[in-house]
Amino acid sequence: MLGLNRIGIDDVIAVDDLTDGAKYRNLLGAQISDYFDKTDFYARFARAEFGKVDAVFHEGACSDTMVHDGKFMLDSNYRCSKDLLDACQAQRVRLLYASSAATYGGSSAFREEPGCEAPLNVYGYSKLLFDNVVRRMLSAATAQVAGFRYFNVYGPREQHKGRMASVAFHHQQQLREAGKLRLFGPYGGYGAGEQSRDFVHVDDVVAVNLWFLEHPEASGIFNLGSGRAQPFNDVALAVVNAAREAAGQAALPLEELVRQGVVEYIDFPDALVGKYQCFTEADLARLRCVGCEHAFADVATGVRRYAQWLAAA
Repeated sequence: MLGLNRIGIDDVIAVDDLTDGAKYRNLLGAQISDYFDKTDFYARFARAEFGKVDAVFHEGACSDTMVHDGKFMLDSNYRCSKDLLDACQAQRVRLLYASSAATYGGSSAFREEPGCEAPLNVYGYSKLLFDNVVRRMLSAATAQVAGFRYFNVYGPREQHKGRMASVAFHHQQQLREAGKLRLFGPYGGYGAGEQSRDFVHVDDVVAVNLWFLEHPEASGIFNLGSGRAQPFNDVALAVVNAAREAAGQAALPLEELVRQGVVEYIDFPDALVGKYQCFTEADLARLRCVGCEHAFADVATGVRRYAQWLAAA
């Protein structure tokens, strides 16, 4: 919403579940015209009670990959999205929605193609199921539909996500509370802390969403990551050195941080064996093909910016 406000849009209806009242902070500062609980919004929108709506940004989901209740996951991530898509198409309202890189699962390639899709959990499957609905309807769509396969997003206003908050967030909390942070040891053919993900700053995610808002002719399913895989060690290094910079101290190399015990490696948890993506890297060819040339921040730049935000929050 703040991103919409920055481009002059303030007639915005916010939709959320504020059972956890502390989440109001994520709306603080945003200029909105109304607020609805998610349980109320969908039915009212389907009845066209909000008049002419230009676009819906559907970012909500159960994103906890450790939830194994398939009925709950499919109700939350598939059926809810499908009903919203139907309502948007009936009213010729554009839909920009969050998919996930979890649709790729155990794949070694990350292109928006069925041959690359092998989800490792019911969360990834729920997202893939909806993406496939979108694929089937695009040729007859009455309005723009754009799905974004978010890779590992980090950045401001994620603290309410608990254990599903980003690695960067948890590392900064660990460093603040314990003076050190922990990474997984060797697993999946990767050395300690060398499992690699495509980490993308939330500001970049917002920028791409807004680009599509301004280009209603662009529909489809698109990867939204930096296009650059970086090891978890890089995140740890960026977090610690951002803290050192804030304290007026010089940056240190990873090897020295490990020697000092500031970075520590732990055994890979049994609960994640066979369910963990050791490597992800967004193929951005389709995003670039439609004309989106946004330049993404690397981990060192993005995590430093995030650390500064957390320090000021």
